[in-house]
Amino acid sequence: MLNYINTTSFPKGGASIFQKIVGLVFVVALFVLLGGHTAHANPKYAGIVVDAKTGKVLYSDDPDSLRYPASLTKMMTLYLTFEALEAGRITLDTAIPVSTHAAAEPPSKLGVRAGGSVTVEQAIFALITRSANDISTALGEYLGGNEARFAMMMTNKARALGMTRTTYRNANGLPNTAQMTTARDQARLGIALRQHFPQYYGYFSTRSFKFGKQVIGNHNRLVGSVAGVDGIKTGYTRAAGFNLVTSAQLNGRSIVAVVLGGTSTAARDGQMRKLVATYLPQASQGSASNLIAQVRTPAPPVAASVPTPITAQPSPVAAAAQEVAVNLPTGAPRPSARYAEEKLPGASAYSSEPRANGAAAAVTAALDTPPSVIPTPAPEYMPTARAKDPTDSLTTASTRPVAEMARAAASQPSGWVIQIGVSPNKDSALEMLETAQAKVGGALRSAKPFAMPVDANGGQVYRARFAGFDDQKAAVNACNSLKKKGVACWAAQQ
Repeated sequence: MLNYINTTSFPKGGASIFQKIVGLVFVVALFVLLGGHTAHANPKYAGIVVDAKTGKVLYSDDPDSLRYPASLTKMMTLYLTFEALEAGRITLDTAIPVSTHAAAEPPSKLGVRAGGSVTVEQAIFALITRSANDISTALGEYLGGNEARFAMMMTNKARALGMTRTTYRNANGLPNTAQMTTARDQARLGIALRQHFPQYYGYFSTRSFKFGKQVIGNHNRLVGSVAGVDGIKTGYTRAAGFNLVTSAQLNGRSIVAVVLGGTSTAARDGQMRKLVATYLPQASQGSASNLIAQVRTPAPPVAASVPTPITAQPSPVAAAAQEVAVNLPTGAPRPSARYAEEKLPGASAYSSEPRANGAAAAVTAALDTPPSVIPTPAPEYMPTARAKDPTDSLTTASTRPVAEMARAAASQPSGWVIQIGVSPNKDSALEMLETAQAKVGGALRSAKPFAMPVDANGGQVYRARFAGFDDQKAAVNACNSLKKKGVACWAAQQ
């Protein structure tokens, strides 16, 4: 085209101006075609943004198609680790042995030799910052007895959380064609991590971690560089592309966003920045709802068909966890396969109206319009799990009556709170709070101590918390005062 223009007769000086105009138009068009829609021209891409307080989906692009999770898998490994911590089965100082199998995992890894060990807290840092495959496997072996059984525990937990299209086969996300997920399921997991474990969620905002002589930086470059972003996890394999789950909280608004299948770190991060900038201001400012209930998901028993590696020693945690079997599909569709929507009575499979049963979530709505980099918000909600079995319901999380759970939740203070620990009974939780308040004095004089009942592993425990803080700064300052007195704590928005 430009050669043709060069041979055409124009007034003196006119050809040069004309060429510049045509060239500029060509460059702009090329940018729109190749740059403006890069994420959506990529067949691996899927994304979603969810209001973490209401469950409303603010943006979605192919959110229910199967994708490889890569190291987003470690979010579930950490969920089960936090659950074991909260139940008292392990502590942050518990030693996690590194087997020959774990030590042989390919990078990224911490590099601990077989026969060595790390503490649970070091393992948490290693997964969040370096995304260490060796340590993720070691955690799985310790908590599940071996990695295969731990993967079954992970899948069972995914079902209980309503992640109906996610299947796990290992603890770290290394390539496995049967290990898959969706953007919507990863958003559910991100919200569950925030809601269920506020005392541990702060680990996800770790900028760096020192292990021996190593100083390990976080792979998640949005933490500390995008206002409001406080985690959660990156992931990459060649088959998966570049994945990222992000949590952001700012000015009383809260979202969890997911980008799967990015073409590069820069493209993935750039897309996530756009999603956060566009949809965080659109999120609600009301009080948070308990969108995803904590449900006990027992580990499967030792099966003859799943041999235990002789180099992985069963831990007391794993031995105590063998309770009931879980039936998992032996075959699963490969990524890019689509699931048919299940129709509910009286509603289209693509209805955007709330469910007739009054549940907080509604049926997923289809996006019929062509996608763009930042499409118009989709009128949909995060669906609750369809009640196929007792562990598949998000509205029947415990043996307590639903009405009793609702009353307990409604009576809890809202706003910024500080959590200092978890106790098996209410009286000891309140005693823990009273002791902490006496240690600190002025910083907690006006704080309101309360014990928040939650369900963990089939039983009820109480989170020892202080409320009554005007804002995040006040809560953080009070928490810092507690830490100076040797009281572990974490500030979170309830």
